[in-house]
Amino acid sequence: MKALLSIEMDMQVPFHDVDSMGITWHGNYLRYFEVARCKLLDELGYNYRQMRASNYAWPIIDVQIKYVKPSTFEQHITVRAELVEWENRLKINYQIRDTATGERITKGYTIQAAVDMTSQEMCFVTPEVFRSKIAPLLAKADNE
Repeated sequence: MKALLSIEMDMQVPFHDVDSMGITWHGNYLRYFEVARCKLLDELGYNYRQMRASNYAWPIIDVQIKYVKPSTFEQHITVRAELVEWENRLKINYQIRDTATGERITKGYTIQAAVDMTSQEMCFVTPEVFRSKIAPLLAKADNE
């Protein structure tokens, strides 16, 4: 599926993210996904603070991660996040690659659903506030 919006961020694996063998602890990859997701949502103009202000929470309801190859202390990595679904839920795909070689280290996705904070009910269609944020991107995609 083609991404509506994507971002990349480069980082270096810090010491506190690795185990005694110098290998990145598996749970930290989800944190790297989170940092990339926040950057993607900032780029969209609808970050977590704006979500809360619009009276919607967007909890993660599903996550999948596949560990292809380990990363290590001080390794330079590139984290890519792509918004690929938005009609009824948000699905963001991720890839983490070695910056120097381009080799894939980890891939996965997260799925988030909108929850109306007043009623505490899950929305089965993406709310208008989010649709208005992606409308310019959809128009641009239609013209390409």
